[in-house]
Parts: sequence; C-alpha cells; structure tokens
Amino acid sequence: MKVRNLIAFVVAAFFVQSGFAQTPRQPGTLSPNLPPTLPGTLGQATAAPQPPAQPGTLPAPSSAPPASPPAQDQGDLIFRQENVFVMVPVTVHDAKGNVVSGLTALDFELYDNGKLQKITEDATTHPISMVVVVQASANMEKLLPQIRKIGSLFSGLVLGENGELAVLAYDHRVQTMTDFTSDPDKISAAFQKIKSGSVPNHLNDAAMQAAFMLRRRDKTHRRIMMLIGETRDNGSQNTVRDVLTEAEFRDITVYAVEVSHFLTSITTHPQAPRPTGIPPEARHLPAGIIGTQTTDAQQNMGDYSPIIKEIFTAVKAIFIPNPQEVYTQYTGGREYSYKTQRGLEEAIADIGEDIHSSYLLTYLPNNPEEAGYHEIEVRVLKPGLKVTARPGYWTAAKPQ
Repeated sequence: MKVRNLIAFVVAAFFVQSGFAQTPRQPGTLSPNLPPTLPGTLGQATAAPQPPAQPGTLPAPSSAPPASPPAQDQGDLIFRQENVFVMVPVTVHDAKGNVVSGLTALDFELYDNGKLQKITEDATTHPISMVVVVQASANMEKLLPQIRKIGSLFSGLVLGENGELAVLAYDHRVQTMTDFTSDPDKISAAFQKIKSGSVPNHLNDAAMQAAFMLRRRDKTHRRIMMLIGETRDNGSQNTVRDVLTEAEFRDITVYAVEVSHFLTSITTHPQAPRPTGIPPEARHLPAGIIGTQTTDAQQNMGDYSPIIKEIFTAVKAIFIPNPQEVYTQYTGGREYSYKTQRGLEEAIADIGEDIHSSYLLTYLPNNPEEAGYHEIEVRVLKPGLKVTARPGYWTAAKPQ
C-alpha cells in the first residue's frame, strides 16, 4: 500500500511540473497552461476552429480583433538606384597630335544629353586592367615574330604601377596565353607562346571574351582592351553590336593596332594548288600540240577568286566601318597602324602615353530620370585642341 501511494504521488508531481494538470476554466476560454498562439489544439476544445496561420505571421486568438493589413503588400518589389558617378577618361591633343597636359577641370565643359554638368578632375591614379588580343591566324605567320618581342614593353610603358594584363590569341579559336598577371616574365612568356593557326580570324569572338574577362575585374580599375591584328572579322558568332554593347556597359576603352592587309598578303605563303584528276594528255589542246606538264601549267593560269574577294572586301570597307574602327570610336580609344618592328613599338608606346596622360573627369548626372543611352560631349575651352572621350553610356532611370 505504501509503495502504491508513493507511485501515485510521483506521477501526480510529474503532471503538475509538466503543465498538464487541468485547472478549472470557463467554457469557451483558453487554458492558461497552453500558449494562446496554437489555435485549434489542446486548450481550445470549446472554441470555434480557426484557419491556419499564414506563413511568416503570428495568428491572433479568437477573442482578439482581426489583425490590420501590412503597411505594404509583400509581393511588391522596390527597385532603388544609388547615386552613381560617371567617370570619363579624356585625352587632349594639339594640332600636331602631341598629348597636352597641365589642364584642369575648369578648362573643360561636359554635357550629358545636352545638359551642362558640374565636373571634377579625379586626380587619383587608378590601376589598369588590360587584355591584349592578338590575331594568330595563318596569314600572320611572318609578322608574329615582331609581335612576340613587344611583351617587355607593357610592364614599363603601358601598365604602370599596380597594373595587370592578360593575353589572348585567336584564329578560329580563342586561346588564353595568360590570365591577369603583373609579372613581367609571365607577360613576356605569354607573347612568346603565340603560334600561327588556321586561316579564319574570329575577331569579334576574341573581343567578346576579353570583355567578359574585364567585367570581372575591380570596378576601381581602368578597363582597357588592345586589339592587334587585321581590321576584319571572318566567321565570328558574335556581332560588332554585341561586343560594342558589352564594352559600353562595362566602361571598357578599346585601342587597336592595325596590321595592314597588304602586309599580310605579301608575307603569307601561297597555298598549294589543288591537284586535278585529269592527266595532261587527256586535255583538249590545239592541233599539233602535245600535252605535257608544262603545257598543263600554261593552260592553268591560277584561281582569280581570292583576288576578286579581296577587291570586294576593300570596296565594302569603304561603306561599312571595320570592327576595330567601331570599337575605338565609340569607347573613347584610338586606332594605330604599323609596318615595321619599330612602328609597332612606337604604337605601343603612344598608347601607353595616351592612357597615362588622360584626364579623368567625374560627375554626378543631374538628369538621372532619363533612362537609356546618355550622349556625352566634352569641350575644351582652349582653342586649337582636340578632345577624345567616350561618346556616352547606358543607364537605368532613377525612381522619382
């Protein structure tokens, strides 16, 4: 009997401690031992069933007034655009083409969609992220030895302090010779590894890959692409419009070093003629002439279709701008050309001087509600000087 009483006492104590002990309550009320946020469960035996709570909210007891609706619909999305400063690299040259230095922001006027802007000159030296894109198709075979020698020029003349460079080579493929690096030895080795390949040159595809590489670099860096090759594309999947749009959205300045089509044509090994299956003695010849290999060569004067194609391409270029011209003109870069090793080195040095002599004009647009493409016009207030700058940028409208 004592053991049975002891067990009953322990069980009763356990129920009291666990909160399951029932206390008298009025019908239709909640048990004080149960949380009021569990409608439809124990402790609401006589209350009307409540609908399930919405995810992410706390249901109210049945006796409480209905909850007021949220101040804003949860499905609404709010897009916010922070104030974004626009940076415009500007290069000034005199009538002889020499770079002009020593100007200040007071010497310039800048218009955004025709509206005069308040500008400042960013005196901070921004590190450079550059991708050099080299044509390595078969017709460049004789010129590649000159290009392989210019790797050492980039570290001293172009990149400057804290700069980084990547090298791409293209024919019908796009190959990465080196990813971004600041090591002069790796840069020189990357140029030495460039080998000639097949005939097609996919310039646009290579430029698009360079743009994709630059878009991942630090936004505080100046993003620059340098193209070395012919001013034509043959068979790319990407169009000029695709590449230009990507370059403009990513603030990429494009410089080009043009390789002359005439220079590549006279230095390219001619392709061997396709053999014919008709023997010389089986060909129709005038009476009295015996067919030999000599007469066969005399009769076959060659295929004129490559010449006709070159003439057509040259005439087409008069009316349709070449890719390099489009990229440089609409991103604020410049186009150079060369014919000798010294000319190539001078072009690289001029690009380096152009980059490091630029004025970085910065402004906060006073017309942020205008979405789409914003045209930029930069004027220098001193006569006889020529300004080179990016012609515009893309932006989304800022909410009112």
